[in-house]
Amino acid sequence: MLQAREFHESARSLVVLAQSKSYNSAVTLMVTAAIAYGDAITAKVKGVVNKQDHQSAPRLLREVLGNRFPDRQEKVFRRLLGRKDEVNHGARSTTLEEAQRLLAELDDFAAWAEGTL
Repeated sequence: MLQAREFHESARSLVVLAQSKSYNSAVTLMVTAAIAYGDAITAKVKGVVNKQDHQSAPRLLREVLGNRFPDRQEKVFRRLLGRKDEVNHGARSTTLEEAQRLLAELDDFAAWAEGTL
């Protein structure tokens, strides 16, 4: 969980402190944090982590937690993961407003993950 928190706080710092035209690097950290939160849960509950592509991480979390994985959190997780390729390889820049919205979603996902552990 420590790694997840570190990625999360690094993303927050970039969003809060940076004055940039693109917040893709902050979103990259948010995605990495979400993956790490998911891995922390599956590792603790079942002793497994996702070793496939990251798009399958929500499926593993669902398998491990069943109905204890709220649909709302699954949607947030999938939405964050869906931004991974775009922010790492795409030509479009993430705006400050988008980054702030995604950070709020990550905050919610993190609070749920922390509560799950």
